Amino acid sequence: MTVRFTERHMDGDESHDHIAKLKWVSDETSELGENTRAQLVAWIRDDGGKGYVKDSLGNKVNVQVVDASPPYLRTVADGELTDNLLSLPTY
Repeated sequence: MTVRFTERHMDGDESHDHIAKLKWVSDETSELGENTRAQLVAWIRDDGGKGYVKDSLGNKVNVQVVDASPPYLRTVADGELTDNLLSLPTY
């Protein structure tokens, strides 16, 4: 399943490792959902899940797991880490 992340919920400051939850919509079914960072890390890492955001030009920017303690999510464009998740609206 591939999802587009649409909103973020922060816990603490405004850096990637403080994204606590993300809302998403499924490309295949239009299902809406919300998951914690830990759930999404496991989904991407262990279950082959795929997520992305759209940048300001409407391009898809893939989300990947950053191996840290604890792991967190970040976008990657052209092999470079980007801040597109932090551009999502908060809830």
